[in-house]
Amino acid sequence: MKIFKKKLNVFKMLFAIFICQLAGILGSIATYPNIPTWYASLQKPWFTPPGWLFGPAWITLYTLMGIALYLILENGWDKKETKMALYVFSLQLILNSLWSFLFFGLQNPFLAFIEIIILWITIAATLVLFYRINRTAGIILIPYICWVTFASLLNYYVWLLNP
Repeated sequence: MKIFKKKLNVFKMLFAIFICQLAGILGSIATYPNIPTWYASLQKPWFTPPGWLFGPAWITLYTLMGIALYLILENGWDKKETKMALYVFSLQLILNSLWSFLFFGLQNPFLAFIEIIILWITIAATLVLFYRINRTAGIILIPYICWVTFASLLNYYVWLLNP
């Protein structure tokens, strides 16, 4: 399977990856200060992964999002389906960052859980829209939706265990 139909534009791909990584950096503003304090004090479900796993997982997922974004940008900005896909992608990226501010910043697992359900829906919509434009771009987002599905479950149980 050929991933890139045209010549690879390294600058454009790096820019797309940077945009996605920036969402993670913004979310980390609310996350990191609260990990050793508030988050450490929470009851967590038995299936919570070790803390060291979250950073590499998200860096990888943001990189995959960036590659998928690049593949869609290569379709051309002027096409209706591209514009719609980019709009939904942008929305999910904003919601992705917002979750950290709700969960860690406001320390509100319930509100974060409601938001992560909306995030999951926008990721699913992005995946479908991307797949219709470029199969590889859609497939690349599968690990992301799987991780957010798992994160939703974690979020739900943190909310239940910490009334």
